[in-house]
Amino acid sequence: MAAPVDRFLDAVRETLGAAHVLTDPELVAGYDVDWTGRFRGRTPAVVRPADTGEVAAVVHAARREHVALVPQGGNTGLVGGSVPLEGEVVVSLRRLTSIGPVDAIGGQVTAGAGVTIADLDGHARAAGWAYGVDWGARDSATVGGSIATDAGGVRFVRHGGTRRQLLGVTAVLGTGAVISHLVGLEKDNTGYDLAGLLCGSEGTLGIVTAARLRLVAAERDGVVALLAFATTHDAVVATGPLRRLPGVDAIELIVGEGLRLAQEALGLTAPFPVRHAAHLLVEVTGAGCEERLAAAVEDLTGVADAAVALEPARRDDLWRLREAQAEAIATLGAPHKLDVTLPAPALAEFLDEVPAVVESIAPDARTWLFGHAADGNVHVNVTGLDPDDESVDDAVLALVAARGGSISAEHGIGTAKVPWLHLNRSPAEIEAMRAIKAALDPDGILNPGVLLPPA
Repeated sequence: MAAPVDRFLDAVRETLGAAHVLTDPELVAGYDVDWTGRFRGRTPAVVRPADTGEVAAVVHAARREHVALVPQGGNTGLVGGSVPLEGEVVVSLRRLTSIGPVDAIGGQVTAGAGVTIADLDGHARAAGWAYGVDWGARDSATVGGSIATDAGGVRFVRHGGTRRQLLGVTAVLGTGAVISHLVGLEKDNTGYDLAGLLCGSEGTLGIVTAARLRLVAAERDGVVALLAFATTHDAVVATGPLRRLPGVDAIELIVGEGLRLAQEALGLTAPFPVRHAAHLLVEVTGAGCEERLAAAVEDLTGVADAAVALEPARRDDLWRLREAQAEAIATLGAPHKLDVTLPAPALAEFLDEVPAVVESIAPDARTWLFGHAADGNVHVNVTGLDPDDESVDDAVLALVAARGGSISAEHGIGTAKVPWLHLNRSPAEIEAMRAIKAALDPDGILNPGVLLPPA
């Protein structure tokens, strides 16, 4: 008798065609590992549906044969939530790349789950709009993946995260049922916000196949400044007045050690002749942006130096110093990535505290800090650790919780942070989430092991 996964794959081949059911180890290898290289699994197959109907057929077949599925977009996740760590079948959504016309009146667009963030933004800009969520992995990260994790990115201070842009979805639930609400009404209070529920659920409730998304105005004028500070405290304090600056799009933190690493590892050139403890990369857009930013910087305390760019190429050079942080850190080996948020009053102390906490546990490890200063969102990266050594993760996340913060800001819980979910969620909240999971995915076939701890 054929094994359940073989019967499942036979059924899926009839729907998708054999060409879109990959089983050759060489072809599926890239789906087995995350971007960092830390999380590695092994899948018996990758299935590549082309539309919502085919996704529904895959889910129905999986239910019949009790086969677990891992939905995957651009595979840029950083917490082990999109790789088949327990031998699940990967459902790749990269073929769902349809994108509709921009609604020029409402400022909206419908995009398939496999559309990359860069393509979405380019499509919107061609019509005079833009997409408000952006981050370094824009060329690979997809609409579906960003919804799964409620991605935030570098424009959060102005436009908010993915959930704020989400007006509706088409999705296949764990039951195989299809829900679709893409009309794009800005005001609609007819019951539960199912799109909002699926956003941030990390593929544990349903597989999003398309989304109706809100767009923002595409600004023509822009200025970027890299501000240097003698202390991280000065940099954090400066985010307060900068957040009040009209037209501010981004306020990004780069600690001095990280800037130095980007220079050494990637050959980038920093604009300052001397080293500084911390930096803020600030972008302001709109008419008069240069004057507004200059006036704001003049009123700040603790600014040791500043580099300002108006030309697109020079602005890109300054942004490269921030966006190259993850790439530079990866040259040192697979890091432990801890994406956390702190309350604004606790952020400066945390930035000074966390390297000492890491060193007390792993003296040979190195700590790298960067992130979204205006949101209190810090990406704590630790290199020089064994991939399975979680002692540093435990100490850092406990420190975050003790300071009133969240153990995940935008990367999600995945599998990496499941043991620490209780630091931010009460037993009653976790049980409520389990009840929702049981209702929408009664057989537990969607991303098992992700987000929720075992009952």
